[in-house]
Amino acid sequence: MNLLQVRDDDFATIKSIPDDEAGQRLEALGLRVGKRIKSISGMPFEGPVTVMLDGRHFAVAHSVALHVEVEGPEAPEHEDGEPDERNIWSRFL
Repeated sequence: MNLLQVRDDDFATIKSIPDDEAGQRLEALGLRVGKRIKSISGMPFEGPVTVMLDGRHFAVAHSVALHVEVEGPEAPEHEDGEPDERNIWSRFL
């Protein structure tokens, strides 16, 4: 599962991060393999995902979060494999 699939207020452990410049930036911020993070919020319309690590908040771009593999609570999926985003919309209704 990737970072986009972690529900708000759930915890997950980072399994892998991209091997590109984005991954290097994540590592510089302290987001490394094996670290436990908390998902704070995911913004609709391919906005950033905010996570908390060691008491600090980070915004991770949607395109990068898609490639950050995590393990943790399972997130429901649609038949097409996309994460279920109903929990995001419930905050706006």
